[in-house]
Amino acid sequence: MAQPVIAIFDIGKTNKKFFLFDEDLNELSEEYVKFPTIVDEDGEECDDLEKITEWAKGKVEELCQNPDYSVKALNFSTYGASFVSIDASGKPVTPIYNYLKEFPKELHDEFYASYPEEEINRITASPTLGMLNSGLQLLWIKRKRPEIFEKIQYSLHLPQYISYLFTGEAVAEPTSIGCHTKLWDFPKKDYHEWVYSEGIANKLPATVPTTHSFRKEICGQQVQVGVGIHDSSSALASYLLKIKEPFVLISTGTWSITLNPFPVGELTYGELQNDCLNFLSIQGETVKASRFFLGYELDHQLEKLNLIFDKPAKYYKEIEADEAYLDGLLSGKTEAEFYPETIQRTPLVEHIFSFNRWKPESYPDFDTAYHQVLWGLARMQVASLKLALGDSEIKKVYIDGGFVHNQVFIRVLGELLPGFELQFSDFPLGSAYGAALMLKASQ
Repeated sequence: MAQPVIAIFDIGKTNKKFFLFDEDLNELSEEYVKFPTIVDEDGEECDDLEKITEWAKGKVEELCQNPDYSVKALNFSTYGASFVSIDASGKPVTPIYNYLKEFPKELHDEFYASYPEEEINRITASPTLGMLNSGLQLLWIKRKRPEIFEKIQYSLHLPQYISYLFTGEAVAEPTSIGCHTKLWDFPKKDYHEWVYSEGIANKLPATVPTTHSFRKEICGQQVQVGVGIHDSSSALASYLLKIKEPFVLISTGTWSITLNPFPVGELTYGELQNDCLNFLSIQGETVKASRFFLGYELDHQLEKLNLIFDKPAKYYKEIEADEAYLDGLLSGKTEAEFYPETIQRTPLVEHIFSFNRWKPESYPDFDTAYHQVLWGLARMQVASLKLALGDSEIKKVYIDGGFVHNQVFIRVLGELLPGFELQFSDFPLGSAYGAALMLKASQ
């Protein structure tokens, strides 16, 4: 007899993942794939939407053909700050523009002349991030690609677009709207006035709860299909539904995102300047979050170190914490020299890394230079945690994602955070599990 399963797509910037869970949310299988990036019409790197679409549809079709399984439910967790705009026939009319694509200076100046930066950033809880403010991607299309803007029936955040592939239902949901999009007026609990005045609101479909789902025929049977969820909020959801005492979650990967669902006080402009912002939880409540490019920076540095010291790509995974060297860094006897090269230069980053003395080629070996990198990134992580905490007195910190396997990072964090209760989750399913929980919550 075929086993009933819940299928979850967890689409990150680096890895695209497919999970199967049983009805009690025990993991049955997982698959990780990577796709080469392509370029948009400006020749700039972006994800391959066609490949992702083919893969997602193919995995479900494969599941339908597997006699061992009977698909009962389907949901989607993906990275945020990315829209797919579709025409009246449901066909995409834009690529998934990379959120690192440069936002034109003249458009930046025009927008903030109409909506003073400090005020709109505070109200929308969104730092000035250019294309990472995904609402501004739609303004950019309107100004720079007006003929494309006219064709847009709906602009869907990526989780909702992947859901749309299986439901044909165009919707919006809180966690995607509320993650530094510059769309949402937090005090008003509605889209900001600029979204209406620019006609952007007309391109955004009706909002449904994150726990909403549709019954659709897939594999010749009725399947419960979720509306998708922003991956960071999904990772948090699985903790929020299980843990009752106040806590903070550090979700590590390409980004490190520290999420405080129990914030104290209002977000300040100074915090926004340090890339601290608000998200919306699955319940539509405020979550204070701070972020930095942890995994992206490490990958950047590893490429350099591998080249300098002629090491294979995965060499770093075997490195254990050098206690003597770390003691030297902790005591100040060994000078910290690492300087980040891809992390946004916020006032906080400038304070932590005030001088650039970073010359990895000057170190005697890969391991020593690597300890310098991880020491610097761990210091940045501590600062990011304290930023998200603000005036909260929370001491329980959960850490999940890829960096829980990094011995040096974890060892340094423990030393730099005395008095905190750190719990490391070896549960790599945070986002996928949260998306599965949304299906349970909607039943």
